[in-house]
Amino acid sequence: IVIMIIVLFFSKGIMGEKEFSWARLRSLFQGRSRKKKAALADGEVSGDEFVEDCSLDSDLEMYFPDNYVPGSSERMLLYRELDNIVSDSELEAYQKRLEDRFGKIPREGMELMQVVPLRQLGKQLGCEKIILKQGNMQMRFVSNTDSPFYRSAAFSKVLRFVNKHLRRCRLNEAYGRNSLNISRVETVGEAVFLLREMINETVLTD
Repeated sequence: IVIMIIVLFFSKGIMGEKEFSWARLRSLFQGRSRKKKAALADGEVSGDEFVEDCSLDSDLEMYFPDNYVPGSSERMLLYRELDNIVSDSELEAYQKRLEDRFGKIPREGMELMQVVPLRQLGKQLGCEKIILKQGNMQMRFVSNTDSPFYRSAAFSKVLRFVNKHLRRCRLNEAYGRNSLNISRVETVGEAVFLLREMINETVLTD
């Protein structure tokens, strides 16, 4: 699975220890191609059939601070474990282990953990890439505009969501790619909530 998380840091960033860098974290989540059965959403949609993976590009801060998990090796192990999670129950157990060992999880850590369901939900909706920047979310769908994805239950759910939230949503087509822009999405958690709402939309049939 390829995870692309681009974070814009301010003065401190996450460089608490010299031997640890965000580049090393990002490389940890890249270069492995394995298929997972997404299990983080209720109901079946068909976007998985059209998308190999859903990547994330964001300007949000998502990491375990070095004052929360002091050792860089320990953090790397936690990132690896997080990358292998495929269900809500696994994510809840992971969070409980963190809290039992290190205490209350800081905001940056909670945001990082929400990346797992976000990418899996995005994949179920036929989304190849999600961009979370400047308080907005962009979902980039299957690049082949002639794909049967655009006649699937997954895309029908997206359209129903758009029709319910016309003031926040804007569908675009540019350079042969369809995308959906949603305004006022400030956190990964909010993005997860919206994608769950899309998936739970009822598709009307004749």
